[in-house]
Amino acid sequence: MEEKPRFVTGLDVGTENVRAVIGAMKDGKFAVYGYNEGKSAGMRKGVPANLNGPASSIDQMLGEAERMGDYDVRSAYVSINGSQILSTRTEGMIAVGSTTEHEIDDNDLDRVEDVAVTGRIPANRDVLDVVPLEYAIDGQGGIKDPVGMSGARLEMRANVISALTPNCDHLKKATEHAEVHADRLIPSAVAAARAVLTDKQKENGVAVIDMGAATTSIAVYEEGDLQYVGVVPAGSNNITNDLAILLAIDPDMAEEIKTRFVTGDFDSEKSPVIKIGKEGKHERNFDRKEVDNVVKLRLEEIFSEIRKKLKTAKYDQRLPEGVILTGGGARMRDIELFAKKALEASVKIGVPLDLTGVSEEITCPEFAVAAGLAIMAAEEQAYSAPTKKSSKKPQKSSKKSGNIFKKIFSKF
Repeated sequence: MEEKPRFVTGLDVGTENVRAVIGAMKDGKFAVYGYNEGKSAGMRKGVPANLNGPASSIDQMLGEAERMGDYDVRSAYVSINGSQILSTRTEGMIAVGSTTEHEIDDNDLDRVEDVAVTGRIPANRDVLDVVPLEYAIDGQGGIKDPVGMSGARLEMRANVISALTPNCDHLKKATEHAEVHADRLIPSAVAAARAVLTDKQKENGVAVIDMGAATTSIAVYEEGDLQYVGVVPAGSNNITNDLAILLAIDPDMAEEIKTRFVTGDFDSEKSPVIKIGKEGKHERNFDRKEVDNVVKLRLEEIFSEIRKKLKTAKYDQRLPEGVILTGGGARMRDIELFAKKALEASVKIGVPLDLTGVSEEITCPEFAVAAGLAIMAAEEQAYSAPTKKSSKKPQKSSKKSGNIFKKIFSKF
């Protein structure tokens, strides 16, 4: 009997939606075995407001997939978001030998990393990642990988990504309540970047902007490395809420107006009236100019904050490969046209690249984070062995889930 393949899971826990991608590396590419999405609960601006809401959302979303695949998802790489995420530049230096003949090894890299981090990151923050930007041996800089080289003194410049410890702990507890262990917490924009960027873009200079429901996160790459991460505490739901308040309508109708009628090209000729509902007494008319003004003001605020983040990182108008938009907010029609004017940079919509398997329906901006998380887990070989589905979790109604994991092994 053929053995089931080992798999990895990417779990994107957002304020509005929770998404997952399951798969494994196959022939050098990431093969998608399954995916799902459902409504999120208990999250505010990217961080847990309680534990039961996110746990229930994760459990319901994964339930159908587990029954179909006859195994439990025991672990995952999980997204983390919120304005609490910081990107800090640090430096460290150690003596690696009494003479210049000492050959540098992995232990030396661990030691210099400890020196670069210890005392530089506050005790109330968890280090999510340490990105070495440059090494120097005996004063000679510009070294990317010093292992095997010889010298007496090793220096490192690094970008340390951190988040508040309580928020990390609460997110881990929420996934544990859903019986899923968080192997790693990764900022949303960093995960999205892994799915949508090419090596050339990372080398030349590019930014990924992941537009979620309540937050917009930014990751900047240059010379192949992650140079900066930042988060703006506003997202596409703010536009929906603005429309609901100023037009005195419910959020569902406001969302319909946003998705059906709003475009990022506010200068184009459009019908002056927006009509919602059936003709007759149930039909409602809205002034196009009023709707556009509401949306434009919020977008201007969001992209103004994004540009401030890029200026802080010294990458405003310094990105040859421009900006790649991902997330549910990137679904707004012609949003790239508005972003291009606001950021004065080239802008494209990003989707996961080079996926195989049952990947057609997740080749879209909103699945970039979940796909990137799964790809990173596979590259780091964070595999879980398939296990028989336990009887611990209650059976969930598929009506409560989003799209079920489609044809989970149909191509394998």
